[in-house]
Amino acid sequence: METSKISWNLGYTLNTGNFQSLRLDCSVEDYVREGETTQDASNRVYTFVEEQLVSKLKEAKEELN
Repeated sequence: METSKISWNLGYTLNTGNFQSLRLDCSVEDYVREGETTQDASNRVYTFVEEQLVSKLKEAKEELN
């Protein structure tokens, strides 16, 4: 039996001033795990991608200051 594949890609462009910006993207691909619905897997992958993007965005802002 073939399992469904879930993929999420989120990005954010941070204006760093002086007509410059920094683009951060995070993308993860995973499969529906045993006992999960496709929606459950999508939510799990999205949450992970979102958390990673927010974390890296905070790191980038700290490094720019």
